[in-house]
Amino acid sequence: MAVIVTGSVAFDYIMSFPGRFSDHILPEQIRVLSVSFLVDSLRKERGGCAPNIAYSLALLGERPTVMGTVGQDFQEYRAWLEDAGVDTSLVRAIPDEYTASFFVSTDQDNNQIASFYSGAMSKARLLSFRDLDPRQVGLAIISPNDPGAMVQYVQECHDLGIPYIYDPSQQIVRLSGDELVQGATGARLLILNEYELGMFRNKTGLSAEEVCALPETLIVTRGEEGSHIWADGHRLGIPSVPPRTLAEPTGVGDAYRAGIMKGMLHGCSWETTGRIASLAATYVLEVHGTQGHNYTQSEFETRFCSAFGCQLSLMDLKG
Repeated sequence: MAVIVTGSVAFDYIMSFPGRFSDHILPEQIRVLSVSFLVDSLRKERGGCAPNIAYSLALLGERPTVMGTVGQDFQEYRAWLEDAGVDTSLVRAIPDEYTASFFVSTDQDNNQIASFYSGAMSKARLLSFRDLDPRQVGLAIISPNDPGAMVQYVQECHDLGIPYIYDPSQQIVRLSGDELVQGATGARLLILNEYELGMFRNKTGLSAEEVCALPETLIVTRGEEGSHIWADGHRLGIPSVPPRTLAEPTGVGDAYRAGIMKGMLHGCSWETTGRIASLAATYVLEVHGTQGHNYTQSEFETRFCSAFGCQLSLMDLKG
């Protein structure tokens, strides 16, 4: 069964600010905010929510398919993903466009300020789940992308009966309250971080309990405090895995989502699924770049056992 990962495909421009943003933002002057930060490093990395998720899924033993639109500058990136075990057959290059770009500055407390140029991503609605055989799609994720495409994909998954994860995160600000409710309603899973949950509630006017009732399962990630999974009427706490070294948080949430998908694809308990996701996320936290991490399945299993005191066999989860 196919695993379809939709979302942005982008190049990341990652900058480091050697101070704290909070020291330079005056709350009483926020309505006339005008600040500039001199950064001391800049790196260009392969990124985008869809490839980030797919890359970690491939490390975990899956063969995910990315569905997204890119520009004329994508050839080398496509080869990288294919070599990593990611299927790019549903990635369409748009002539005379450039691949989307993500610009993020991170301060010494790992707070981030980011902006995004959509580029070829703005054409994502040209792609459609209706062009696929829905019987062959085991799970899809609708992650941040062109807002119109996200709305379209939700409707298509509803109409075609495709099980999907709804991950609006960075695009909550661009989606209406009604669109957010439509996306979450009937989803196998809605995943947000704590701040995004507050934004979701503000946009929809719903209480936390009402948000929780929209999808089959709700996950709220909480950074170093781990995550909470609301499933079957119960809340399950999942601990984070302390990093061996601390690099930067960019892409951590995407790797977490890959771990969640791995567990869901193979019917793991939510406790096991959440722990796979927690460890997958930590690998990204330890390196610079959203696809700079690497591990064998054996290495992942060994560290999983060390972190949680229980066994995991990724080989047994295949097929």
